[in-house]
Amino acid sequence: MARTALCIGINDYPGTDLDLSGCVNDANDWAELLAARGFRVTTLLDDQATKAAMVEGMRKAIGGAAKGDLVVITFAGHGTFVPDTSGDEPDRQDEGLCPHDIHEGGGALLDDEIHRIFAARKPGVKLVLISDSCHSGTVTRAAGGAPAADLPRPRFMPYEAWSRRAAPAGVAPAARRGRPPFRQALTEGEGDLLLSGCEEGPQKFSYDTRFNGRPNGAFTFYALKTLREVEASNAGATYADWHKALSKALPTASCPQKPQIVGSGAAKGARIFG
Repeated sequence: MARTALCIGINDYPGTDLDLSGCVNDANDWAELLAARGFRVTTLLDDQATKAAMVEGMRKAIGGAAKGDLVVITFAGHGTFVPDTSGDEPDRQDEGLCPHDIHEGGGALLDDEIHRIFAARKPGVKLVLISDSCHSGTVTRAAGGAPAADLPRPRFMPYEAWSRRAAPAGVAPAARRGRPPFRQALTEGEGDLLLSGCEEGPQKFSYDTRFNGRPNGAFTFYALKTLREVEASNAGATYADWHKALSKALPTASCPQKPQIVGSGAAKGARIFG
């Protein structure tokens, strides 16, 4: 079984005044962990992570995998909403990931686009998707200039902060469901799994913060910490075991987020990165 990983981390969002601080560290931390486990790892950091590069990186990771192979994709950065134009979203919103060049013409990488990329894989290719970003929020909660360095910051970028177009009339923040952009890409019959930093729905955030002075996403920090702990006590630990331990670590008082796990019972019961 071949193992391939793509780790994306974006702190720098030119033109938005919504830069983050812990996402590059997150990507490097995941890359280090996965490389030590025998994965062939590619990273896309800051200006490397344009929309075109993210699409190409995902296509290469997925397209190069054969039956029985495992592909892990991690993303740390802003999430966003885009008004739905295809009519396939009940809440009239498409969820998306924010590339480095989102404000410079690249636009968001939408859930529909991610779904098409992943749907092109060969049968039997398994995916593990790890998303340390927000998929819910409002302008007032997430925008408003950079906070103090020691305060948690939501990883959500409002549509109005990066788009040169106004949102269509009638699209109310309260109607936003907030599904993770990777959610649509899952194929439970193939054993796919999604680990995400927060719940779905309005006002649910993943936070960018610091631990002992080092920037990290709260989800990534505690996910890696609890992974070490759970495997130290159980060499055959499963994703369900990991999520149970992680859910005891988060939420915290400063980062009130609840990590989620999505996948079939068999996927949740599989050995971690096995």
